[in-house]
Parts: sequence; C-alpha cells; structure tokens
Amino acid sequence: MRQSGILKYFLFGALLIIALIGIIRLAIPEKVDEHAGQVYIHDGFDMVWITPWENVPVNTLTQSDFQTVDGSPVYTGDAFDVQNGIDISEHQWEVDWPTAAQYIDFAVIRVGYRGYTEGGLFLDPWFDTNIAGANAAGVSAGVYFFSQATNVSEAIEEAEFVIDRLRGYRITLPVFFDWEKIEGGGARTDELSAQTIADCAVAFCRTVENAGYTAGIYFNRHLGYYGIDLSRLTNYSFWASVPGSFPDFYYGYEFWQYSFTGSVPGVTGEADMNMRFIPRPS
Repeated sequence: MRQSGILKYFLFGALLIIALIGIIRLAIPEKVDEHAGQVYIHDGFDMVWITPWENVPVNTLTQSDFQTVDGSPVYTGDAFDVQNGIDISEHQWEVDWPTAAQYIDFAVIRVGYRGYTEGGLFLDPWFDTNIAGANAAGVSAGVYFFSQATNVSEAIEEAEFVIDRLRGYRITLPVFFDWEKIEGGGARTDELSAQTIADCAVAFCRTVENAGYTAGIYFNRHLGYYGIDLSRLTNYSFWASVPGSFPDFYYGYEFWQYSFTGSVPGVTGEADMNMRFIPRPS
C-alpha cells in the first residue's frame, strides 16, 4: 500500500508538471519569424530584407566562382562557359572593331533612346557605324534601347523603332529593353509603378519576338529588386547591372554588367564590361 501511495503521488506530480508546462507555453506566445519568406540581400545601398518576386530563378553563381585578375573578375567555376563583351553607345565614339574583336566575344550596341522630358524617339548617331563594324569584324552583336515608355503603346512604338533599324544587320544576341529611373530630372516616368514598367517591358519584348528576334531585359540592382516585376519577365533574357568583383544579385541572369570603367583596345575611353554565362551540359 505504501508503494502504491508513493506511485500515485509521483504520477500526480508528473501530471502537474506537464500541466504547468502547457500553461506556461500558452501564456508565452511562440516567437514569430518576422522575416519568414524573405531574403537578406545588398540592394545597392545597404543590406536589407526583401520579399523576393515569386517564381523567378535564383542566381547560382557565388563569390567562390570568381577570382580578380588585373583588377577584373574572372570566372573560375565549372557550371558555365563564359563570353566577354562590352556595351557601347555614342559615348564611345568610333570603335576600331578589328582591334576590339581580338579582345571581346560580343557587343551590345545602343540603337537609340526616348527623351525623358518630352518623350521623343532618337537614333544613336553611331548605331549604324557600330553595328556594321561589329558585323564586319565577326563580333556577336545584340542591341538595346533606352526606354522611357510610360505605357504599353509607347513601349510598342519603341520596339517598332528598333526593328525598323535592324533590317540588314546580323543580330545574334537579344534585343534588350533598357528602362531606367531618372533621378532629379523631372522625368515624365517619375511615378510609374513596378507593374506598369513590367507591362511596358512585356509589350516591347513581345513585339521584338514577333519580328523574329530574341528579347531581353536590362536592369540595375535596385530596379530589379523594387522597380520592375521580374516574375512576369522570366521568358526573356536577363541582363543585370551589378558592378563589382562577383555578381551578388539574388536572381539568375544570362548577362552580367560588372564595370562602367573598363578598358578595351580599339575602344575610345572607358567601356562598360560584361560577361555572358552559358550553362554547360550537365
């Protein structure tokens, strides 16, 4: 009887402890992860938490895939073949393409731009010279248009402007939609939402594709994180402007603009430097 009584007291005590633990758990709410579903990234200004765009492929490149050689990043990983290139406009003036072709694999050449105050369309004065020179030198060529479209109609107008000027030239890389935010200039595009910019990008790219070209989107780090809905643009080639020694951008992309101050023989002044990542067969 004595052992039975002790056992009863023991069981009662155990049940009491379990009940007290339950009460304490109910009284103290579980800690909520305030960053659930978010990622910690550098947005060009600071390290911040963001909620990523849904269903956009993630960048698989890491810092360990690169080394710095003579001040420039060099890919040393084994998942991609890499091509090296430049993007140019009238600011580089005349390019000695036979010389440049010895150092680059490709060039992305500006066709033109839309003015950000009045909205007119303008041809880059060196476009025809540059694209003809790149073609003659055997340099793979893509093109871009600096957009300030405010709606779908203007984006289609820009795409048609580009298409009209590509006839007769060999374009083997994408035709890029390059929409950029103008800071402090009283731009007509100041109040556009991420969805509206994506609407314009889709309209431009569809028009380009309907004409038989490959379409792409150029964006800087900040615009890619906040200013344009990338989840609607995954059918197109991404060209990310992320200057630095390795591409620390959360989303995946085919083209990486890593410097605005490069030097290439045959190119006057500073050049924008780029890499293209081509997945190797697994």
